[in-house]
Amino acid sequence: MKIDKESIKKIAHLARLEFDEEGVEKMSQDMSQILDWVEQLEEVDTEGIEPLTTMSSEVNVLREDEVGEHLDREKALSNAPKQDGVYFRVPKVME
Repeated sequence: MKIDKESIKKIAHLARLEFDEEGVEKMSQDMSQILDWVEQLEEVDTEGIEPLTTMSSEVNVLREDEVGEHLDREKALSNAPKQDGVYFRVPKVME
């Protein structure tokens, strides 16, 4: 499937990307190859095949939730570098 330059420019605009003319040509070729590969994959018979959810063979080890001891607010705040009444004070991350 051939992706034209105008489609690449529209996709780049939506994704807030900028390409020069050489980049548009390269991206057009790359995306065309990707879509050709997807079309090729669509021809594979996957009837009766279970969907793959992960590439890892590791199993997630889960535990039961248990009620345990918890700190009271004053004890938790006593470890805080800065506090404001009953709240933790943290540095600003946005202006």
